[in-house]
Amino acid sequence: MSRPQSTPLASPASIVPNTDALAKISFIGTRAFLVEAPGAFDLPNQRRIWALSRALEAQEEIAEIVPGMTNLLVILKQTPEAPDIIVHQLQEEWKRARGVDLAGRDIDIAVTYGGEHATDLPALCDLSGLSDREVVRIHHEGTYRVFALGSAPGFGYLFGLDARIHMPRKTVPSLSMARGCVTIGGMQTGVAVLTGPNGWNSIGFAELQMFDPLAAAPAVMAPGDTVRFRPERIEL
Repeated sequence: MSRPQSTPLASPASIVPNTDALAKISFIGTRAFLVEAPGAFDLPNQRRIWALSRALEAQEEIAEIVPGMTNLLVILKQTPEAPDIIVHQLQEEWKRARGVDLAGRDIDIAVTYGGEHATDLPALCDLSGLSDREVVRIHHEGTYRVFALGSAPGFGYLFGLDARIHMPRKTVPSLSMARGCVTIGGMQTGVAVLTGPNGWNSIGFAELQMFDPLAAAPAVMAPGDTVRFRPERIEL
């Protein structure tokens, strides 16, 4: 990133306020910065994050860029002598960023809704006031975009969940949720890629292995992909 001209810089203490025009930029350790899109958690903001990622990926002093859900983690190769200058540069890049769309694939995932793995479906029905069949119908009729991969290898954070079936993540995680469970966490949905502790809410099960470390492309999903869930069986 080029050194800015004589523009007033934000102090490291206050960083940058979260306003309509500016991103929120925070320190993560000594050489990493988290850029968070202001405003709504939506596709336009995610497209700007993708655009910012492209603009920064060739910068020589950057070691790694990790796109998240309407945020971007920027890790430098070295601890900067003047972090406030880096904050300013990132903010200027954010202002210039214009949304881009990623040409992803269409992914169809067969799901068994209900059954032994739908351990949290009754609680979701209680919260939403909907029947189990209504919850299943709303979920499989949705079209979802992969915003980012994270949390576990190959796990895709999927945007597009109908607000009627949003459900907060658990305060006490399930200790051994099975790989393949189709889950809801807040306003997102996804498919568990590992068996183990999980704070999301399971409503079904998918046989498709979402991550294979021995495959040429280990992760089934990638940012920008479109995902649809197909009800192979419904056991209610």
